[in-house]
Amino acid sequence: MAYIVGIDGGGTKTAVTIARDQEESLFTFTVGPINYNGGDADAIAASFEEIFNRTRHYCGDLRAVAHICIGAAGISNPLVVRLLEQHVRSNGYNGPLTITGDQETALYGAQNDLQGIILIAGTGSICFGVNAMGERHRTGGFGHLIDDEGSGYSIGRDLLSLLVRAEDGRVKDSIVPAMVYEQLGLGTVQEVIGFVYDKRTTKKEIAQLAPILTTACEKGDVHALRLAEQCAANLYELVVPVIEKLKLVDSPIAIAGSVLQKSHFVKEALERKLAQSHPQNKLILPIKDAAYGAVLLGRAKAKSG
Repeated sequence: MAYIVGIDGGGTKTAVTIARDQEESLFTFTVGPINYNGGDADAIAASFEEIFNRTRHYCGDLRAVAHICIGAAGISNPLVVRLLEQHVRSNGYNGPLTITGDQETALYGAQNDLQGIILIAGTGSICFGVNAMGERHRTGGFGHLIDDEGSGYSIGRDLLSLLVRAEDGRVKDSIVPAMVYEQLGLGTVQEVIGFVYDKRTTKKEIAQLAPILTTACEKGDVHALRLAEQCAANLYELVVPVIEKLKLVDSPIAIAGSVLQKSHFVKEALERKLAQSHPQNKLILPIKDAAYGAVLLGRAKAKSG
């Protein structure tokens, strides 16, 4: 029996699901990130090596794999697609391969079909939709240097900005700076600046500060609550053009990523904004995850090929 391997390559981790024929997922595991936009090349190579070692162990032989589908963040950069394919081939797999944006595999998993809307707010952020006529539209997802508003990275960056503004007197009465210092294990603003601009610091490490926002909101920090509202406003800006361009005015919006799934302050603020302008578009949790969505897409490609 042939295997389908679905890979969801996010900015923080990579999830892999292996399935056989029409069966549900049989084996799942996670490795490090494979996102080249802000990722470490050696770490990415190590992630691919682990993926294929474990796939080979489970399937017995890579020749038993009928199709590999990778849904990856960062493939707006054309070079990234070539680099990802090089890793796949250098690890001994020569069969059919699909590399697409992680928004497509996330939508397939979330809606159990390549139709509807997915809003992803993890390390990065993106919204993607497909209507009944097959028309597509995406907003966001252009990387942390010029985009990714409403993401875990942008929240982490904003928390760091709040810290430096509190230190020089522009912001008063916030508990956020102390929480950032504690999580980073640092004690001065100079040390924080050193951390931020160190070439070894990745966007993943900045994004790991994001949960501080929820804790500070729970404690009633006014500045944190304002940041949560701004985060929701940024995500709202991603969703509305997808709804309107594709005329998906009654489509549920599947939400993925830690920002929306773990921060109820951001999620509820987004729900309030949608209720005012697009009350029929409700936020829902995904039916399946993006790695299984990659399996579904890979299975569809295998059948059509």
